[in-house]
Amino acid sequence: VGWLRSRQRRGMPCALGVGELPWTGSSEMNNLEEGVEFLPAMNSKKMEKRGPKRQVVVTVMIIVFFLISLVTGLLVWHFKYRNVAVQKLFNGHLRVLNWDFLDAYENSSSPEFIMLAKKVKSTVRNIGPYHKETVITAFSEGSVIAYYWSEFLVPKYREESLDRAMADKQSLAQRWNPRLRNPMLKVESVVAFREWGTLHRTRSPSCVFALHAKEGEITSFTTPGFPNSPYPNNALCYWTLRADANSIISLTFKTLELEQCTDDSDYIKVYNSLSPVEPHALVRLCGNYAPSYNLTFLSSQNVMLVTLVTNKEGRFPGFKAEFFQLPKMKVCGGTLKAESGTFTTPYYPAHYPPATDCVWNIEVPSKKNVKVRFNMFFVLEPGIPVSSCTKDYVQINSTRYCGERPQFVVASTTNKIEVRFHSDQSYTDTGFLAEYLSYDSSDPCPGKFTCNTGRCIDRSMRCDGWLDCVDGSDERSCTCTDQQFRCQNGWCKPKFWVCDNVNDCGDNSDELQCSCAADSFKCDSGKCVPNAHKCDGKDDCGDGSDEEGKGTISPKRDNSDEDNCNCGIRSYTRKSRIVGGQDSDVGEWPWQVSLHVKGQGHICGASLISGSWLVSAAHCFLQLQGIRYSDPSLWTAYLGLTNQGNRNGDNVQTRKVKQIIPHPYFNDYTYDYDIAVMELQTPVTFSSVVQPICLPDATHNFPVGKDLWVTGWGATAEGGSGASILQKAEIRLINQTICNELLTDQLTPRMMCVGILTGGVDACQGDSGGPLVSVEPSSRMFLAGVVSWGDGCAQRNKPGVYTRLTSLRDWIKQQTRL
Repeated sequence: VGWLRSRQRRGMPCALGVGELPWTGSSEMNNLEEGVEFLPAMNSKKMEKRGPKRQVVVTVMIIVFFLISLVTGLLVWHFKYRNVAVQKLFNGHLRVLNWDFLDAYENSSSPEFIMLAKKVKSTVRNIGPYHKETVITAFSEGSVIAYYWSEFLVPKYREESLDRAMADKQSLAQRWNPRLRNPMLKVESVVAFREWGTLHRTRSPSCVFALHAKEGEITSFTTPGFPNSPYPNNALCYWTLRADANSIISLTFKTLELEQCTDDSDYIKVYNSLSPVEPHALVRLCGNYAPSYNLTFLSSQNVMLVTLVTNKEGRFPGFKAEFFQLPKMKVCGGTLKAESGTFTTPYYPAHYPPATDCVWNIEVPSKKNVKVRFNMFFVLEPGIPVSSCTKDYVQINSTRYCGERPQFVVASTTNKIEVRFHSDQSYTDTGFLAEYLSYDSSDPCPGKFTCNTGRCIDRSMRCDGWLDCVDGSDERSCTCTDQQFRCQNGWCKPKFWVCDNVNDCGDNSDELQCSCAADSFKCDSGKCVPNAHKCDGKDDCGDGSDEEGKGTISPKRDNSDEDNCNCGIRSYTRKSRIVGGQDSDVGEWPWQVSLHVKGQGHICGASLISGSWLVSAAHCFLQLQGIRYSDPSLWTAYLGLTNQGNRNGDNVQTRKVKQIIPHPYFNDYTYDYDIAVMELQTPVTFSSVVQPICLPDATHNFPVGKDLWVTGWGATAEGGSGASILQKAEIRLINQTICNELLTDQLTPRMMCVGILTGGVDACQGDSGGPLVSVEPSSRMFLAGVVSWGDGCAQRNKPGVYTRLTSLRDWIKQQTRL
């Protein structure tokens, strides 16, 4: 700046002299300094030289002005913007080594707490030049652990360096100890985490509760007002849970009903700490859960924090929870030397604790081999792909396993195997249930069929047309029975799959010869019989289809679609058989309806059966936690919807509900007669994505083994959150007698059992009331059932139960005149 100013002072007089001197008189010329030449007006050559000099002077002035402006701008930016203070928050804890824990430290209002908090604050007050405030929020044992948050006002250009310094826990501890030594306290093990929440939520919870477990007792707690009134809106609530030293906490949510999960919905978070820091979060919960769902969580130490964060709107009952203390597990794992046995993650089926490492060394007799079969496996951490398994995992033979996996087997070529389990500090899961077996390598599955993967399955599953082995080895080299069709590739498939427009064989051989002569009738099995044999009272097809009024000659099975010949039609054509659920295409299920309650989002599904009427499940409209769901004004029906995040799409139609008519015989204990019809206030407009489903006649037959489709936005895993995209899954009708045995005589004639007995495919929470549909040979689709109830979701030998439409067709006709 000084150099610029000196140049400016020297340059300005020269510029003025050159410009003014030609106009002065001759008497003034004698006063000029020596060496300054006057330019005579008649000297044209010298006059021409004045122009360039003037341009140079002007250019210099412009440059000087630009530099002055630049310097001024830099100074303004430096002092006004670069030094703008940014608020930074950090949560964490530190350990005081030379201090003993007192029970009074559990009460933040006690004189002992206040005294120790003051000492700790004085020890850590001068963390850095930008430190503004530190608050001690809680203490726990060991010797004393102090939980704190710290606020910094740091210049924006120093923000990243502060983050790096606070993240480097070791350097932070080294920096605190030498400079801030207090002869009263010896502080170490400083842990700091960036706090991403807002300041008022972090510092000022609107409701705080402190609880301590009692030896041999269970302690209960609830959200404020539960169950008679909803929890408060726009609130932050803390429950600090404590247990005695050398104990851990077992927490179970007995009832949990919150706002449906969205990015900004109400939620609960549980922490393995008394400080709400994300690296110690065990679970985030929102929505509602069935009472049977596993909501038990374990801590790794004697403290736990439960937080409830709510937004500005919504009326939900909240939760009821209970906790108790358990002795801290000293050793996890061990040596197993029997010929067979079982082992699980700690505290299974509760969620395993965080920060856990277990090793099982399994050894069977020397002349045997050993294998481990995981019957249940849930080791999933949010955001971690199953291909990496970097956080929670099981390790066997240098291979890591994580995620949610169906039953699988890991075998060893020797009589020994080592199983390692690791969980990190954050999110936990149900864990695993495993068994180990000794076996003779020449007969690894005594009495059963051995898949090429090593899995053992019942011999009855061999050659039944379904791939029970992951690699399909159970369906190879089969001898087909009289009830099966032999594919060209050698696989055996049920005859009723032939000519159903589905490539079941994989080589399409079951669909190649599906046409009958002009004077013949095509059976469901693909068999052709003379037209004269149709409806003659004899089962000429062998499957009864010639006596049900269906086939290529007469595609209408019964009187189901006489009133609406456009029902059950969609533009989408199914290409292949699907095992498991997947996203639906737009318009694939045009009768699917999403039923919403204001402030709660999607609650149940329904099926469109005409322009003004829907079919759903009666249990969707039961009164729950003081909310009268039978009130039609609460509900909104969305039709033509595929993505819940696009409810305002061009093809989506929204209708209010005029009336809800549940079946008068509905039993809310047994779920018998679980059906209801709903009338819309205004009819819908049929389109490519909004069409009614056909209702079956009372005489319509859905044979055992028939493939059916279930659709909905329910949970994609038991207890999980609902799907955004409409899901579809293909399942099969199960024999009523077999199903009644599996479900201990809980079925009635108004119920039908549908699913996959090996598990893995099923409807779940949030699918209730939705359609179960059947594709007929005419490509027309019929409503076979309504999603009703089930024991869990997609569990082996626990198929879903659906309301049987044929049993209730007459009642639907009475209510709707359809």
